[in-house]
Amino acid sequence: MSDTKTPSISGLDRFFHISDRGSSVGREVRGGLVTFFTMAYIVVLNPLIIATVKDVDGQFIGDGLVPNVPLVAAGTALVAGLLSILMGVIGKVPFAMAAGLGLNAFVTYGIASQMSWESAMGLVFLEGVIIALLVLTGFRTAVFNAIPPQLKTAISVGIGLFIALIGFVDAGFVRRVAVGPPLELGIRGNLTSWPIFVFVVGLLLMILLVARQVKGAILIGIVTTTVLAIVVEAIAKVGPATVPGKEPNPAGWQLVDPKAPANIFGFENPLVLFREFDPFGAFSSISVILVVLLVFTLLLTDFFDTMGTIVGVGRQAELIKEDGTLPRTREILLVDSIGAAVGGAGSVSSNTTYIESAAGVGEGARTGLASVVTGVLFLLAIFVSPLVDVVPYEAAAPALVMVGFLMMTAIRDIDFTDYEIAIPAFLTIVLMPFSYSIATGIGAGFITFVLIKVVKGKAREVHTLMWVVAALFVVYFALGPIKLLLNLG
Repeated sequence: MSDTKTPSISGLDRFFHISDRGSSVGREVRGGLVTFFTMAYIVVLNPLIIATVKDVDGQFIGDGLVPNVPLVAAGTALVAGLLSILMGVIGKVPFAMAAGLGLNAFVTYGIASQMSWESAMGLVFLEGVIIALLVLTGFRTAVFNAIPPQLKTAISVGIGLFIALIGFVDAGFVRRVAVGPPLELGIRGNLTSWPIFVFVVGLLLMILLVARQVKGAILIGIVTTTVLAIVVEAIAKVGPATVPGKEPNPAGWQLVDPKAPANIFGFENPLVLFREFDPFGAFSSISVILVVLLVFTLLLTDFFDTMGTIVGVGRQAELIKEDGTLPRTREILLVDSIGAAVGGAGSVSSNTTYIESAAGVGEGARTGLASVVTGVLFLLAIFVSPLVDVVPYEAAAPALVMVGFLMMTAIRDIDFTDYEIAIPAFLTIVLMPFSYSIATGIGAGFITFVLIKVVKGKAREVHTLMWVVAALFVVYFALGPIKLLLNLG
């Protein structure tokens, strides 16, 4: 027989175009697993950011009287799971979704400090609705297609450096310092802790496995390093880096204290959080002008962080065509836009396409089946939340460093002898890791690209939408002075 596949596998193959993209069900499952493990920290980290801070009325998310971290963790997992599955089924790409880091901090400290949590999440919901309308009108897709191909490559390379830096910082291999250089190696310039040792072993293991082209290299690395971390913690009793009410422990684990869980199952009903948002409450708390500025900041950051991510991960997955376009761009951007609205409605902050999806792509994922696998695992995390705490940063971070390397290799496609594209590309690449912001790198690249074209008398070569976006980024970078000028604080 010419076709030995079972009907179910054959139907799965046709729906997700698995064979067409040179993949297999096994590779997609492994890729989905890797993406989940590199993203699982968000189930722990998101509630630590948004569930432990009071709003302007002195209330917390949920019951309002005390922080309810388990409830917000369950909500984070639920929304991430549903949206990742939706991205896989509708977008048919290996892009998983979850609460956006940076965006959640802005919502917490920049918005909830001026209004109730219900009103803050209502603004996130409104931003999602607006950005979805931009997709339905074709504007967001048109902007994506208007970006010059080499600038898209620069975005991919910049994101590679950015996520590699995230990996090094999350593992404590590189750290921010208050006095002296902005970053330093390990603890006061030395690699003197067990968690860093675990990270280094994990990174070296992944390097060797990837160099030998071992199937499942990244997943093997994460699982093996997690086991090592559990053993190290059991023997050395390192403990976490931060414990409320105690002095910081620089030599401790950065987020998750790796131990075999005492309980496997646990459950909080995340559906109650969908009662905790008010789409129009902000208008009675602050001025309309300030509401517009806050929504604009959310929208522009969400808009271009996502665009950068799908360019970078799409190129790594070999989905970007020679003309720089991505199949099913409209569907992908629509699901991502829905993520902002659902994240606000679910009181877990705006959900966006995650750059950590590149880890799954590095493992071989090429289709939406991988995102479905990741989404299902997020949903299971609602019921087995203790297991999410097992994988420490130090075990997952090596995957980000390795994927950063893989994305960095695209730099060969940029013509650095042509300063008209080389300078904007350079600024795009370096400002993403240097500013810890994808949107900042994209904005700097777009603005300088337009300026150079104008100065060289080639303004007609600039796409109309590039003019529009560059102007929007000028406003974005000037938001601070604008707020001061309008005396909005």
